[in-house]
Amino acid sequence: MIYVGDAGQERIVDAAAGETVMSAAVKNGVPGIIGECGGNASCATCHVWVRDEFLHLVGTPGETEEDLLDMGVDDRRDGSRLGCQIALSDELDGLTVDVPPAQL
Repeated sequence: MIYVGDAGQERIVDAAAGETVMSAAVKNGVPGIIGECGGNASCATCHVWVRDEFLHLVGTPGETEEDLLDMGVDDRRDGSRLGCQIALSDELDGLTVDVPPAQL
């Protein structure tokens, strides 16, 4: 799992299948990923931009996630997702996400 900050610095972390993008970030102290709600999809403090090459693998946001993204982030993009809603799997090995600069 690779997290990229606003200056292009990469933070590579080991994450197990079944963990979420948010839980792996919090466990490894990735700046900008707070996860205030603990992964309950009730805040937007784990907002990330999924890189284009992984979009088809992570799927699309559900209705609750869509609402949170609409209301909770200023810098929404096509690849915007809540990290708590992306469960890691072997298929997502090497997943790369950008952490929005407003969160850093």
